[in-house]
Formats: sequence, C-alpha cells, structure tokens
Amino acid sequence: MVEKTSKKFNKRKIIIGVIITGAILLGVTVAGMSYMHRSVKKYSNLFYPGTRIENVDLSGKSLKEAKKLLMDQYVDKLPNRKIVVNTDNKSFSLEFSKLNIKYNLDKALEEAFNYGKDLNIFSKYKIIVDPDDKCIGTGFSYDKEVVKRFIDDIAKQVNKEPVNASINNESGKINLIKHKYGKKLDKDKLQKDIQNSMNGDASKDVEVQAHIEEVTPKVTSDKISSINSLISTFYTDYGSISSSQRANNIEICTKSINGTVLMPGEIFSFNKIVGERTEERGYQSASVIVGNQVDSGLGGGICQVSSTLYNTILLGNIKPTERTHHTLPSSYVPLGRDATVDWGNIDYKFKNTLPYPIYIEGIANGSTLIFNLYSNSELNKKTYTIWNEVYETINANMKTENDSSLPEGKEEIIQNAYTGYKVRVYKNTLENGKIINQELISDDFYRPVEGLAKVGAKKPDPKPEDTKNKKPDKDDNKKDDTNKDEKNKEKPTQQTPKDKVKK
Repeated sequence: MVEKTSKKFNKRKIIIGVIITGAILLGVTVAGMSYMHRSVKKYSNLFYPGTRIENVDLSGKSLKEAKKLLMDQYVDKLPNRKIVVNTDNKSFSLEFSKLNIKYNLDKALEEAFNYGKDLNIFSKYKIIVDPDDKCIGTGFSYDKEVVKRFIDDIAKQVNKEPVNASINNESGKINLIKHKYGKKLDKDKLQKDIQNSMNGDASKDVEVQAHIEEVTPKVTSDKISSINSLISTFYTDYGSISSSQRANNIEICTKSINGTVLMPGEIFSFNKIVGERTEERGYQSASVIVGNQVDSGLGGGICQVSSTLYNTILLGNIKPTERTHHTLPSSYVPLGRDATVDWGNIDYKFKNTLPYPIYIEGIANGSTLIFNLYSNSELNKKTYTIWNEVYETINANMKTENDSSLPEGKEEIIQNAYTGYKVRVYKNTLENGKIINQELISDDFYRPVEGLAKVGAKKPDPKPEDTKNKKPDKDDNKKDDTNKDEKNKEKPTQQTPKDKVKK
C-alpha cells in the first residue's frame, strides 16, 4: 500500500516538473519573440546593419540620414578625387571632374533601404544580429575613352624603343656599339587595374602602380660580337640621275635597310624589311619601269636600292633565293646585275649561308648609294669578283603607222624601241690573288621592244578664197556683160603676145 502511494507521488512530481519547465520555456519564447519583434520593428525605418553604398556605411541610419551621409562622404568628394598612376620615376594624375561621371543615388538608396525588408521575421532578425557585408553600387560610370587617352599619353612618355646593337666603321676600324633595352607600358593591365579600383573610398584617390615591361632589342651585342670586318661593298650614283622625289625614295628605303642583322640561316626579304611604299611613309612619285615603258609611280627609284644591295651581297658570296631582272636595262648597274622589286608582286630575297652573322650598312648621302656588308674576318681569306658577258644583242625595229587624227607631218612616239640583250653573270672566287673557281650566277634575257611611232596624215583645211576670185552671181553677170559691150565699142582689140607670134 505504501509502495503504490509512493509511485503516485513520483508521477505527480514529474507532471508538475514538466508543467513548470514548459511554462519557463514558453515565457522565454514569448520574451524572445517579443525582443525579436521589437528589434525587427526598430529597423523597419532604418538601414539594416552591414548595409553600405559604395564605401559609405549606412547601418542604423534613416533614409534622410543616409542621403545626407552619402552627399557628404561620396557625392561632394567625387569631383576632387584623382586617378594617380605611379611609374618608377614619375607620377601621372587625372581628375575625376574630367571623366563625365554618372550615377543614380536615389536608386541605390532605395535598393539598400529595402534590403531584407521582404524576409520573414527570423531572417530579418538574423541580418540584425549577424549581419553580412551588403554593398550596393550607385551605378557609377565614367567615360572610358578619357581614361584610355590618359593611358595613351602615359605610354608616349614612358615607352622607349630598344636600340639594336650595331657596327661602327671609323677609319677602317670596326667597333661594336652595344644594344640598349627599351620600355613598354602594359596598357591593358593598367586599364583593368584602374577600372577595378574606381569604386572605393571617395575621400581617397585611385592610386595604381603601372607595370612597365623591359623590351629586348632584336639585335643584341652577343649576337654580333663575332662581326669584326668589312667583307664586301658596292656603290652606285643616284645624285646625278635622280629628281628630288626619286632621291627622297632612295634615302627612305636605304634607311629602312641600314642596320639589318641576319644570323646564319635567316632569310632577308626586301619587301618585308622595307615595307609598303606609301605616301604616309614619305614615299613620292618618281620615274619607274612599268612593263616596257618608263612611267611615274609611287616609290620610283627603290629598284636602284635593291640592285645596289644585290651586288653587295653577291660580292659577299651570298646568292639570291629570289631575284628578277627588269624588263628594260638599268643605267645604274651593268647588264644582268639588277634586281627589280614590286610590293606584293616581286621580291628580292637571300639566305645568310655564311657560318657567321652579317650586318648590312646602308648609306645614301645625297649623291652616292653605298651598301657595306660586315661579318667575321675569317671570310676575307677569299675574295670575289662579279662580271658579265653579253653574248647576244637583238636590235629592235621602229614601226610607223599613219594616224588621220594627227596633222600631216607631225610624228608622235607611242613606244620607244629598246635593244634586246642576252647576258650571263659570273662570280670568280679568288684566293691569294688567284682564281680558284668560276660560277654562273644568272642568265638573263632582256627582250627587245619594238618601237611605235604615229605619223600624221590629216590634210590641212582649205583656206577661204579671196574676194576677187569669188564667183559672180546672175545680176553681176548681166552688169559685167553690159560693161564689156561698152568697152568693146570704145577700145580697139588688143593682141596678146601669142597673137603677135602667130603673126
């Protein structure tokens, strides 16, 4: 009986404990919910913690307070902000006031203020007690072309072209001039770095360190250190045969070739080195061979450059891999020793078949065009001469045609006649002054060109008749007959000399 009473008592204690615990939990929950509700309600008209626009923290601010804060810390400071680009030894700056800045402050405020407002109470409370960093942009934008021009201006001041190693010949002594490294601004990286730094603290400048690359020249000192001697030279006169335009073209072209270095096995292309002959690059119209005639064309005269270089290279024991003679003989080099070029059509090429690098020096001094070829002195153990053999000459005819559109007796040359030639060019190899080898370099045929002259066949227009020879009209005839009768009556008949003879 006692045991049953004890069990009932324990059961009652458990129930009471559960009820008390439940009441406590309910009270805590109600209290918590009440606190949560009050906290959430507090922020119903405020920005949630962790909310910012750009770099301005708006946590706990009202809409009015937030707008004023943004004006003070962002809008008013933007025009005074600068982009500052630092290089190794100089800084460059650009004011924001020149960037044509645009933004939408009201839209940003609305978005930031409404952040989290549509969530349930638990999610809202979580934002309040454990806020995330919520950054809202103003839709900030700027004129990227202004920044691009700013970067281009920096590049103009920073960039420095590398200088190739070169050869200097002073009084027969060959000197090596060391190369110099260049500098180049990485414009793409700088533009990205600036763009990524634009949205930040408006009270601070956008400061970026420029990345500048070191540019190695194509020809470094080590590549041409073995070049120590002049191995061949050839020159032609252009001052006495050229107009100022032709001379200009020769000098521009020569300058583009001067300083060219070819390592063993490398190929020289005249058109690739010289580039297209355009007005933008300074070339002018001058006499040039076009087909079977001499005409005017842009870049006229540069075939003298290619031909002079061709002879220099031949004398250096390097044969062409691509070379074409003119359709007509050239006056500045012997027959068979010319090399014509035409952008996009005809090129002059050769491969450095020597065991050493070569250095090409081009000089156009206003009267004489000179090309010097430098390499290692070991190559001077042998020397080379070039000579030609004209083995056939073909005379050209001059054809004439009557032309009724030209005045009688006038002659007009339509096509000059040019004599044709077949010519071989040889190279002699000499060692210790003796010829040890003879080699055929080329066998060219300059085809004869028949001339054509037009001769005028048009008769001159007849001259107007004199008035005294004018044929009388009918009335005049009558008048004349009347006068004639009167004269016959008044004067005796006169005898002509013929009548006298007869008598």
